[in-house]
Amino acid sequence: MTQATTPVELEGKDLPAYCPNPAMPLWSSHPRVFLDFAKNQEAKCPYCGTTYRLKPGTVVGHH
Repeated sequence: MTQATTPVELEGKDLPAYCPNPAMPLWSSHPRVFLDFAKNQEAKCPYCGTTYRLKPGTVVGHH
């Protein structure tokens, strides 16, 4: 699988976020993994290396 070069930007409405995301083609599928943004505004998929970034001002809610 190839690593995305530009981070995927997410908003609060996109949370909880997971990879592969709905926009990814079916051929690039891997097991679904939920992304953790609790420590910073970025998360990286351990399977394909896609980087996800929260848009500035996005607040991560706590359960």
